[in-house]
Amino acid sequence: MLIKNVTDFLEEKYPLSLQESYDNCGLTYGHKEQKLSGILFALDVTENTVKEAISKNCNLIISHHPVVFKGLKKINGSTMTERVLELSIKNNIALYAIHTNLDNHKNGVNKRIADKIGLSQLKILSPKNETLVKLCVFVPEDAEPALSNALFKSGAGAIGNYSECNFKSIGKGSFKPNLNATPSVGAINKKIETTEVKVEYLVPLARLSIVLNAMNANHPYEEVAHDIIPLLNSQQDMGSGMIGELQEPMTTRSFLKHLKATFNVGVIKHTALIYDEINTVAICGGSGSFLIDAARKNKADIFITSDIKYHEFFDANNELIIADIGHWESEQFTVNLLYENIKEKFSKFALHLTEENTNPVKYF
Repeated sequence: MLIKNVTDFLEEKYPLSLQESYDNCGLTYGHKEQKLSGILFALDVTENTVKEAISKNCNLIISHHPVVFKGLKKINGSTMTERVLELSIKNNIALYAIHTNLDNHKNGVNKRIADKIGLSQLKILSPKNETLVKLCVFVPEDAEPALSNALFKSGAGAIGNYSECNFKSIGKGSFKPNLNATPSVGAINKKIETTEVKVEYLVPLARLSIVLNAMNANHPYEEVAHDIIPLLNSQQDMGSGMIGELQEPMTTRSFLKHLKATFNVGVIKHTALIYDEINTVAICGGSGSFLIDAARKNKADIFITSDIKYHEFFDANNELIIADIGHWESEQFTVNLLYENIKEKFSKFALHLTEENTNPVKYF
């Protein structure tokens, strides 16, 4: 078992292409070909986290927050980040971060928060843009069903709650093989015109290389004529935040008590309780002030997030309740989500949830 077996699995499930431009996901330190002895899951990595990994014979720490967020110019132990890196390097502990690519996934951080609260009818609050392409492939009519099945299996042709979607149009294709060609149709140095189908598929950018490999492996032609067209469409099932409905409306104060108990929150900072009851709930694990407008426009009764600044509370505009439950508190169940993912795939491997509470915020 190698580190790459785990990181490849995570990146297949939660593609790195989903991370935000400012982020630093993936393998921060370590070598993918290194043998794996055990994994420790944590929200953050501190010196104590690394020491815990050493004591449990884990040479890979998978964390939600990256150890290195900004560029480092030196490593001399003057900051916690530098000391964590020093300790990890000395003890050969690999560090892997899965941050905004997990935030932006439909089955990621916000889905876990929604499940804890008890929300249904979920949808992405702010769908991600420019993450889709249209793949157009030209193929003989009799070869189209097998090709389409292969592309569907590789991740093409999914639109929201629908799968195996494509559009077909029939036309005439022409080509002339040269001396170096080995054509499946026609003959060398003879132009041929044949009936072909143009098939169009929607493909997430994160799956494009996999889909193209499937296309090349399952197309009868030596040279596959195809177009890849970037789209401005939003990817409705990937993006920031989430919004959903409670099974039954709750009084606002009962709902806040439910939040406080579920997330073991020391205190909830909130705007005026302008609604007597809560039904529609918007959420964003971690820092979510950038989604206040989206929560308002989607008619949420309450928006649950963290790290709201004083002036940002005014952005509720008396149309929305904003509830700041704390950064660590909102994302604390992320480690369980990652643990369960890996446990399901690698059931006989040594996996450990951290016993270290890394929340730097305390309540008096």
